[in-house]
Amino acid sequence: MAGQKNGQEQDINQLRKVRREKLANLQEAGKDPFQITKYDQTHHSLEVKELYNAHEAELLAGRAAVNTEGMDEQEAKQAVNDDYNERREIMDASPIHVSIAGRMMFKRVMGKASFCNIQDLDGSIQVYVARDVIGTDAYADFKKSDIGDIYGVKGYAFRTKTGEVSIHAEEMTLLSKSLQILPEKFHGMTNTDLRYRQRYVDLIMNPESKDVFIKRSKIISAIRRFLGDQGFLEVETPILTSNAGGASARPFETHFNALNEDLKLRISLELYLKRLIVGGMEKVYEIGRVFRNEGLDTRHNPEFTLMELYQAYTDYNGMMDLTENMYRYVAQEVLGTTKIVYKGIEMDLGKPFERITMVDAVKKYAGIDWNDVETTEDAKKLADEHHIEYEDRHKKGDILSLFFEEYAEEHLLQPTFVMDHPIEISPLTKKIPGNPEYVERFEMFMNGWEMCNAYSELNDPIDQAERFAQQDANAEAGDEEAQHTDEDFLNALEIGMAPTGGIGYGIDRLCMLLTGAEAIRDVLLFPTMKSIGADKQENKASKSNEAEKCDQIATKEEKIDFSNVKIEPLFEEEVDFDTFSKSDFRAVKVKECVAVPKSKKLLQFTLDDGTGIDRTILSGIHAYYEPEELVGKTLIAITNLPPRAMMGIESCGMLLSAVNNLKDSEDEELHLVMVDNHIPAGAKLY
Repeated sequence: MAGQKNGQEQDINQLRKVRREKLANLQEAGKDPFQITKYDQTHHSLEVKELYNAHEAELLAGRAAVNTEGMDEQEAKQAVNDDYNERREIMDASPIHVSIAGRMMFKRVMGKASFCNIQDLDGSIQVYVARDVIGTDAYADFKKSDIGDIYGVKGYAFRTKTGEVSIHAEEMTLLSKSLQILPEKFHGMTNTDLRYRQRYVDLIMNPESKDVFIKRSKIISAIRRFLGDQGFLEVETPILTSNAGGASARPFETHFNALNEDLKLRISLELYLKRLIVGGMEKVYEIGRVFRNEGLDTRHNPEFTLMELYQAYTDYNGMMDLTENMYRYVAQEVLGTTKIVYKGIEMDLGKPFERITMVDAVKKYAGIDWNDVETTEDAKKLADEHHIEYEDRHKKGDILSLFFEEYAEEHLLQPTFVMDHPIEISPLTKKIPGNPEYVERFEMFMNGWEMCNAYSELNDPIDQAERFAQQDANAEAGDEEAQHTDEDFLNALEIGMAPTGGIGYGIDRLCMLLTGAEAIRDVLLFPTMKSIGADKQENKASKSNEAEKCDQIATKEEKIDFSNVKIEPLFEEEVDFDTFSKSDFRAVKVKECVAVPKSKKLLQFTLDDGTGIDRTILSGIHAYYEPEELVGKTLIAITNLPPRAMMGIESCGMLLSAVNNLKDSEDEELHLVMVDNHIPAGAKLY
């Protein structure tokens, strides 16, 4: 295997060398493509096809298709050929001249004439290149071109005998030379990790990726149109702030040298937008990046796109109505339908969204009536009985939320507003009149995911100060996600804020649902990734361990120091061959990997084991790996072990790991057994 890999690297390096030599020859001949600064691009590929089809329909209107009935094979062939030539003559007499530009993804040289495919924003189009048309020298240069080169093409549209709308090139201009080798077209770019790191290559090789991001742009544009029609103003608020408030999350911290002050990256947009409501801007929204120093998984990225909006003189009921209408509008504008199908589940945005209180949801899905729970002690006793983990500081309302997360969330597939949250988890929300334990807040769920979070905003400065004080106390008690008192915001509330409804939307999750993307990284152009060469445990292990560095292309052999490794003694007990052979070892591919809620150790894997049915395996390796590192990897699993329940989830098998200790230490290292991605899912190990 190593020899094969080295051979491939040598071949690639030789091809790169050849490409650089071609560039040097062009430069020596005064044809340096990198000196070209501008190209007159008049059309894109899809536009050319649409224009030609419309033009053809007009010029050939009423012309009947050739009738070959009663003809022998040769006669029929001649009749079809004559009909094609007649149609070509009519169309060529009134040509559509175009100028396109894009990347050459295919080339077939056939003596004095060649074909190539040019890929642009819209798709790709075939180009016919003839020596007699573009000239001998230009044709010779074209023959030396490489897949990946960027060309400008001027010519006229025509239809080939096979029926494909193409461009008859009259001029070919090399606009940029590709010095790197693109992945093989047949296999595309399948390495998930590399797709995220080299998104530029992913966009070239995988049209579905480009479609996702074009659709994402349309989603955000549709949102802006909808809110603009509703009279909302789009604003921008600070990213750097001294107090990162408005949500419960751990912020990223930085230092501003000019003022010698520590600052934080915002975790929410809320508190500044509310200041604008105080200032009399009655309808405001912002779509912007926020930053939360949290983990990575298929639905979380430390920087993500959040939209928050605030409207004076309404409440959370008004926010429900607005959300329902906006989701319908966006789906209809982007998809042409209000029905979304995600992983086989159809969600209908055209129907009225269900509305249910959190207490009723827990009663419905957990069988517990929270109205009968009187004290925090009663709540903790129930949590113990149902194996729900909580912290000492948690109160009755906190534990209600934990029950909801454990029992209800996964059932909320259709659009559902979950209303009236406990006050303990909602420090910025108005209390329900007559029921001060709960607040006027809702979260909307689809596909079991939280999609947005909305309040009847708290505008009582005295109440708000008391809630901030409680959050300060939570921070003192060790809650790293607690908010802190914002004195300037309290001052704004004392000036006076109108009754206000507010809401925050996770734009990335909405994009996932509308594009069918399986992970949040699939809808982020440049998702957060662990640095190449960073040690898996560099934040947990001793700084004395030198970080291993490697290049993606692996141009030099990696040196690994095993001198500090201690290996466990081999088993002396013998196992008979028949017993061992009963274990079914299979190659499995990681489709999805997430941290198990309320567990510090467990990762939940969704695996392709070659059967066509996803396999779930839980593994206690979160101390050694983050979920995002493992998506797309090929692992080894024992697949015929009996299912075992862990945290209420059935684990069907076991992943193989290699474990060792460090010398003179109790610290343990663990490495999952990973194999070549060329091995197919389900391959049996012997």
